[in-house]
Amino acid sequence: MKDSEYVLEMKNISKSFPGVKALDQVDFYVEPGSVHALMGENGAGKSTLMKCAFGMYHPDEGEIFINGLPVQLTNPREALDHGIAMIHQELQSVRTRSAMENVWIGRIPYRKTLGIHWVDDKKLYQDTKALLDDLGINVDPYAKAGDLSASQCQMLEIARAVSYNARIIIMDEPTSSLTEAETNLLFHIIRKLTAKGVAIIYISHKIDEILEIAQNVTIMRDGKIVGTWPAADLNTDLIVKRMVGREMSNRFPEKKHRPAEEVCLEICHFTSAGSRGFRDINLSVRRSEIFGIGGLVGAQRTELVESIFGLRAISGGEILINGKSVIVKSPEHAIQNSIALLTEDRRKSGIFPRFSVLENIVIAKQSADTSVYKKGIFLDNQKRAADAARFAEAFSIKTPSLKTEIRFLSGGNQQKVVLARWMLIDPNILILDEPTRGIDVGAKYEIYSLMEKMASEGKTIIMISSEMPELLGMSDRIAVMCEGHLSGILEGEKATEENVMYLASSYKNAEKVLN
Repeated sequence: MKDSEYVLEMKNISKSFPGVKALDQVDFYVEPGSVHALMGENGAGKSTLMKCAFGMYHPDEGEIFINGLPVQLTNPREALDHGIAMIHQELQSVRTRSAMENVWIGRIPYRKTLGIHWVDDKKLYQDTKALLDDLGINVDPYAKAGDLSASQCQMLEIARAVSYNARIIIMDEPTSSLTEAETNLLFHIIRKLTAKGVAIIYISHKIDEILEIAQNVTIMRDGKIVGTWPAADLNTDLIVKRMVGREMSNRFPEKKHRPAEEVCLEICHFTSAGSRGFRDINLSVRRSEIFGIGGLVGAQRTELVESIFGLRAISGGEILINGKSVIVKSPEHAIQNSIALLTEDRRKSGIFPRFSVLENIVIAKQSADTSVYKKGIFLDNQKRAADAARFAEAFSIKTPSLKTEIRFLSGGNQQKVVLARWMLIDPNILILDEPTRGIDVGAKYEIYSLMEKMASEGKTIIMISSEMPELLGMSDRIAVMCEGHLSGILEGEKATEENVMYLASSYKNAEKVLN
């Protein structure tokens, strides 16, 4: 093995896609036994660079060295053979298979009996249980991945990467679906791995996490390296400035909207179907209000808004819009009543990845009214393109072309496409479930500005957020849920981080907080 101070070297890496140069002469170096953070706005080139390192993309030019030796990585299998594993930003679980099959996918142990190969379930279970126990991950190996939460699936992805005994592990937004306790567990796992000499490349937009776990930070912008610094020499302001290339004195836009007195949406005694879920929820939301919903994972926030949108059945309660009782038993009913929902997981239930940007923008309007884009017996493609172009410009969506498949866009631009889709049908009530999850500070500000603009135009916005600064910075009022109960509603001076956490930890704390 050639001596080298770096376990991974990427030199002069360039990569282009139709209409865009994603990487431009990038140099990137990683030391063994370290956590090296890779940061930048959505579209800066972080994930593209790491997909080159993992053999998913082949660079147009440049060289890759592992432990000082040049390598050609033409597919992920070759990367794994060279000791590189990757945890992807979008979950890769096979939902119809068990947790243990997902961990050892492609490496399932077999036994031979009477000349026939059978899956060795006993060994598969024992190996999985030993791995999960060693990592401190509490997941039943027999559980079907489709029945697990997003955070549990994320932990399985981490376990799978560790199971390869890789010397380099790339983690792309690994905590996007994790609770605080699970994030702490991940950091414990990372420290155990680096103590054994494993290098971790950590992609995240969460600056506090980066400053806690990383030794070195590389920042990218527009497909180029801005620089690499010791994490100890950085702070939040410096990182943001270097990421966006400009000062960002305010994280949130100036509030210009004013909630009206009139109630736009009211839910009365809302109770979910089944023995588990939310119970007897009463809320009223005003026109031109940004109404936040906070709480911990499992508080039933998503279940509540999905029921308002008709995705889940309820056993009791009613919805009133502008004082009139309405029946919402399906998303079609919700759209007819001018309600739209931006879902929590854009890959799973938000975007149509192999459809174009144009198709993703117009699909809701086209589905709601099949005649709107008809020209005789044909589709009026000129009208569809005009609508898509108008909203792509209004939402500052960065795309090489409206014909580009949305899967090639950054997370922030994908999110803006989904927002544009719903605004094209002009809803009065817009529900946003984790609207800025997995997107960078610059794209977040753009999303916040769009929300402010919508509220100023009279839209009612309901926003679920697990990010405390976002919840406090954008909301006019905050409803906090705990274990399916509404703990209380905070506004004004009562809307503090401490009070949100009090109410999120127990719905029995309401009297202490609200009085």
